[in-house]
Amino acid sequence: MAVRTAAHHSSGQVLPFRESLLAMLGISFVSMLVALDQTVVGTALPTIVAELRGFELYAWVATSYLLASVITVPIFGRLGDYYGRKPFVIASIVVFTGASVLCGAANSMMFLVLARGLQGIGGGMLVGTAFACIPDLFPDSVVRLKWQVVMSSAFGIANAVGPSLGGFLTQYYGWRSVFYVNLPVGLLSLFFVWRYLPHLRHVAHKERMRLDWPGALLIAVTLGSLQLFVERLPAHGVTFSALGLLVLAAASGWALWQWERRCPQAILPVDMFRNASLNALFKLAVLGGFTMFSLLFYAPLLFQGGFGMTPNEAGMVITPLVVFITIGSIANGRVVSRIRNPNRMLYIGFGMLAFACFGVALATHNAPRSFLMALMIVGGIGLGFVMPNLTVFAQQTAGREHLGIATALLQSLRMIGGMFGTALTGTMVTQLYTSGVHKALDADHATHWFAQLADPQILINRDAQHVLIGELTKAGHNGALLLEAAREALVGAIHLGIALAAVIAVVSIWQTRRVPPIRLQRKVEPVIHAD
Repeated sequence: MAVRTAAHHSSGQVLPFRESLLAMLGISFVSMLVALDQTVVGTALPTIVAELRGFELYAWVATSYLLASVITVPIFGRLGDYYGRKPFVIASIVVFTGASVLCGAANSMMFLVLARGLQGIGGGMLVGTAFACIPDLFPDSVVRLKWQVVMSSAFGIANAVGPSLGGFLTQYYGWRSVFYVNLPVGLLSLFFVWRYLPHLRHVAHKERMRLDWPGALLIAVTLGSLQLFVERLPAHGVTFSALGLLVLAAASGWALWQWERRCPQAILPVDMFRNASLNALFKLAVLGGFTMFSLLFYAPLLFQGGFGMTPNEAGMVITPLVVFITIGSIANGRVVSRIRNPNRMLYIGFGMLAFACFGVALATHNAPRSFLMALMIVGGIGLGFVMPNLTVFAQQTAGREHLGIATALLQSLRMIGGMFGTALTGTMVTQLYTSGVHKALDADHATHWFAQLADPQILINRDAQHVLIGELTKAGHNGALLLEAAREALVGAIHLGIALAAVIAVVSIWQTRRVPPIRLQRKVEPVIHAD
């Protein structure tokens, strides 16, 4: 494979406009692949469990994917820095698409869980390498922000249509089609990436990289045990096994830090964490993920279970959140490069996110739908201001040698923040809801029905509600009143969880003060073109 230095265009991009557009289309299809999978599968899960009969593995359909992807993101982010990203993007598309076919062919829940784990490896490779291709193509951060809108739009479209598409496919073509839909998107992305994405390397290494296997293993143990800990927390609370997982995560994390300090070719360069700007941005990624995922996961449950909306009505209220993330990203790309202090966009974004969360935490079932949708719009724009800027600022600060691992770490830390956010909020919701339900049933001497009301899903399933109300009424209890008490308990619990997310957003505003002023300079650095 010939290696030569690629000439930059005067506009701050490696390729001419047409080639840049086609390469970005390939990366955008890759991002759509990940976004579609995240939103489509959740809609089909109840149907999948009903057919494959494995409710005890319900959570593992999501957990196996998350666990595998969180582990592989930093590993392949680092490998992409050394060998160039194109080979790994191609491999990730093949793995992800092939695993999607296996998921669609699953004949048992265990088979599906294993196939989702393989799909998570492909997803982690995608996130760890594809997102870092954009600064490869556009070294000028100002130009990059404008082109990043293409991928943000693709991601936003996939997020917006995902839930509806998942419901449509499941209802009319069966749940297996939810996984098979990845096949045409995967083949399309593979064509564009193979044909138009250049193989670029920004660092010419004199000696061949030796993969840091101990570092990779310690990353896997640290993130894996942390993921398992936060997954168990909402359902089981603080148990000895959960604490054991937390201790294992802390011990392996400390061992990882010590090992990477001495490793000459560390897969996780610890010197990045000594950089004040990068350190502050990494913390903001964790905090931003905490708030974002808490809102995304529990606002729909509040609207359906707490406020009594139908799934379609709740979907209409939630849709502006994901749509306006894209619109906010587009607006951000036009504004941030024109203002003297780009850091202000982080203040504004986190401020809008905090406002939206506080608004949701104070909203009642009498709140107009238009008011709730307005809150979702504010939250979406806020996320559109925060997420792309964290990525671009980190890429600007990290330098070419650490560009891939910095981008990958940012994505991983945002997911870790999301894990903690959903786990802590979920634990609060579970404990407060069950406590409120038990108190209401105890006051009416109806604790015999606690098992039926203990799961908040009863507040969404209207057929099950009618059956339960009938049983309670037959036994001499006011079934409708007890169900309303359960609904109020759920609303209060989720309000507290979303309020915690709002407080974290306020903490993020304070943490933004620690980010040194970022200068989006127009500078061009040589790259190695290895086609």
